[in-house]
Amino acid sequence: MQNITQTAGRDQLGTFAPNFAHYNDDILFGENWNDPHMDLKTRCIITFVALMASGITDSSLVYHLQNAKANGVTKEEAVAVITHTAFYVGWPKGWAVLRLAKEVWAEETPAEQGMAAHAASMLFPIGAPNDGFAQYFSGKSYLAPISTAQVGIFNVTFEPGCRNNWHIHRADKGGGQILLCVGGRGYYQEWGKPAIMMQPGDCINIPAGVKHWHGAAPDSWFSHLAIEVPGENCSNQWLEPVEDVQYNSIENTEG
Repeated sequence: MQNITQTAGRDQLGTFAPNFAHYNDDILFGENWNDPHMDLKTRCIITFVALMASGITDSSLVYHLQNAKANGVTKEEAVAVITHTAFYVGWPKGWAVLRLAKEVWAEETPAEQGMAAHAASMLFPIGAPNDGFAQYFSGKSYLAPISTAQVGIFNVTFEPGCRNNWHIHRADKGGGQILLCVGGRGYYQEWGKPAIMMQPGDCINIPAGVKHWHGAAPDSWFSHLAIEVPGENCSNQWLEPVEDVQYNSIENTEG
């Protein structure tokens, strides 16, 4: 699991105001932003609306607009939210925030546009860049915790062509993983077996001890819920990457 982390407080005010830095990094962003009862996309929208209502249009608002964009808020959604809020908090504030939002969403690359469209197509948030596990992925992925109590459930999103390494879920008893596709199109493959295409609604049960990988199709974003099956002494064993030749042969077979 990857949580939202923040070090700006300690980086900028750590020696001057250590208690404030602690509250900023550990309480506001450490505990509040990682509360599982609200998804990141909704939290981002509420935050920039609150700053707009307070008349704050400095770099902190720009940061939260960028954060909203990174967590799946589209240009159209941002404009609609800001316009709606302007009726209640003041038209000049709407002008000011829309100017900033125009810059944040102005230069969307095709990849960003594809990501925004994918985020808008599904119920669950894309989340933050999956930097904690980047070494085990070919391509860029994103991680959003859905449940961290009782049973771990995470929404994992892959950009087109991204896949994780071969890996094995280990457990002395029970364990394994369940994948439920919630958006886009991707693949799941066990060692020595043909790849299986996954589309929204498809479910894969992965027993402990099975070598496998999963990821997006070359031309599609892909998201699945990864549901941790309870067990004893569970762990992940990360192995070699899925080679391009092997990955591309799957698409050729499908085509």
